[in-house]
Amino acid sequence: MDECTHDCSSCGSDCPSKQSPESLLAPMNQYSNVKNVIAVVSGKGGVGKSLVTSLMACRMQHRTKKTAVLDADITGPSIPKIFGIEEQQAMGDDHGLLPLSAKNGLKIMSINSLLPDKTSPVLWRGPVISGVVKQFWTEVCWGDVDYMFVDMPPGTGDVPLTVFQSLPVKGIIIVTSPQELVGMIVEKAVNMAEMMNVPVLGIVENMSYFECPECGARHAIFGESHVDEIAAAHGIDNVAKLPMDPAIAAACDSGDIGSIRADCLAEFAEKLAAACGA
Repeated sequence: MDECTHDCSSCGSDCPSKQSPESLLAPMNQYSNVKNVIAVVSGKGGVGKSLVTSLMACRMQHRTKKTAVLDADITGPSIPKIFGIEEQQAMGDDHGLLPLSAKNGLKIMSINSLLPDKTSPVLWRGPVISGVVKQFWTEVCWGDVDYMFVDMPPGTGDVPLTVFQSLPVKGIIIVTSPQELVGMIVEKAVNMAEMMNVPVLGIVENMSYFECPECGARHAIFGESHVDEIAAAHGIDNVAKLPMDPAIAAACDSGDIGSIRADCLAEFAEKLAAACGA
């Protein structure tokens, strides 16, 4: 208000600034029915966030057969490659954009599915990138989806803030790796979730260990894990440790991530489903 003195003690109860703030949630596309939105975040890059997103999506797809991935990592989209659909081009109709479909039926939308050249860099500033992420929610006809996993860019910048404010996020999965430096960054991601009042549904430690195929011994290539300590400090009881596995890397490179069972995520997925009430 133009006449506002910024002295709230002098305002009446009808002051607009004292009313409940208007929701910032963006409207869901009218041809979409998404029940659970789960954001996959990391405090820094290079820890395997897109891998965990893909494995969890496949795991829940096998469980519900109604799963989707919204690739919000606009400047570094890798989801189409992982699912083997990088050559497909997203199309639209009078109702909006249509998501691509992976071999296992999982629905996907990524900026790389809209670019004429897959190697073209996205040279956009933060507000434009955030706007595209919001459009993936409002303009894509997702249909019926039980679980939508949002693959976020690393850090706590524009896109994570947009997703937390604009999408009805049920909770987040935090991805980390064993190094102590990464563990410190994880604390930032946990604290951001607490500040945004979004529950942490679990932590996945990627590259946690390497299991020798000959003797079965486990080796901590990147140092001993600290994820249990971090989880306990924040009351998070859903933790999974993902090994370094050449088969997983090969599946990502060949676009066949759906062939990986990832049994180490089975219990994690069940707890996730229970937390979402599905």
